[in-house]
Amino acid sequence: MNFTRRSALKTLAAATATAALATPALAQNKITIQVNTTMKPGGSEEAGITRFKAALEELAPGRFEVVPFLSGQLGGENAVLELLNIGETQISLTGGNWRAQYAPDYDPISIPFLFPNGAAVEAFMASDSGKALQQRGIDQGGIVEMGAQMRAPRHMTSNKAITTPDDLDGFRLRLPSIPVWVDVWSGLGAQTVVVPATEIYLAMQTGQVDGHENSLVSPFSRKLYEVQSHLIMTGHVHFPWHWVASNSWFSGLSDEDQAVVRAAVEIARTEGTAVEAQKDVFYLDELKKKGMTVVEPDVAAFKAKAQPAIDNAMSSLADGVIEDVQNAIAANS
Repeated sequence: MNFTRRSALKTLAAATATAALATPALAQNKITIQVNTTMKPGGSEEAGITRFKAALEELAPGRFEVVPFLSGQLGGENAVLELLNIGETQISLTGGNWRAQYAPDYDPISIPFLFPNGAAVEAFMASDSGKALQQRGIDQGGIVEMGAQMRAPRHMTSNKAITTPDDLDGFRLRLPSIPVWVDVWSGLGAQTVVVPATEIYLAMQTGQVDGHENSLVSPFSRKLYEVQSHLIMTGHVHFPWHWVASNSWFSGLSDEDQAVVRAAVEIARTEGTAVEAQKDVFYLDELKKKGMTVVEPDVAAFKAKAQPAIDNAMSSLADGVIEDVQNAIAANS
């Protein structure tokens, strides 16, 4: 569902009024923090938010009131980014849209087959380029990035074993319409096809596509094991969620309250990352039980063939980014 700014603000106003009526005696004493995610309950995102709420209470009993907004209640990522910018909501567990909007020249994280693991992504975020990326978020988006909560790596599904890029020749791969992803996979030989997420199963069932890529929750939750036989463990993208706060709200807190919020985020993102890893193991085991064959491809060969497209994407990045990426990878390979 697409939310306009007006509808998001109306939803926000109604929810805020309801929360205030529910706790009138505490409204004067507590700092209310709305925490947003587009994801549904039951995932690592909710686990992180739940741990954030508990951590705040442990660190500063009675000081904060956390109000979760799950399932995109205030709109999609971009709508919530706008609310954060104008100070109408406080915190969001958001994806990479803010990087693309505010600092595309400091964002190598979206490039497939570049980072080998989540630790390398976190190391990049701690580098000078990562700090420049975060500063751009403050300057252009009015948001403070406080830490990454890693999502599970993305892999492929297919109806055949794929071990080298040669096996992708003519392979119809469902992809989101992200230009750098299309460039890389096209360079690998795949024929990229844009299909809405809700139609992936049908597209596979009817032969419109030969496979797709996503984290393992996708074939599990969409029951793609009914129409796909193989898991190809490419691990080609390591995407984080980012804990981001409204700068106008966060800068208005005392130094002590800011420190407490940051400490709680650190605890929460660690918990969320751990839960995501546990769920990824569960999904892999369940998909095996459903009869899917797990294939460990020659990832180095994929990266080598994708290198021209990777280099092309990297060429548009700011000075120093390539070096910081290389250092992050070298320290975590």
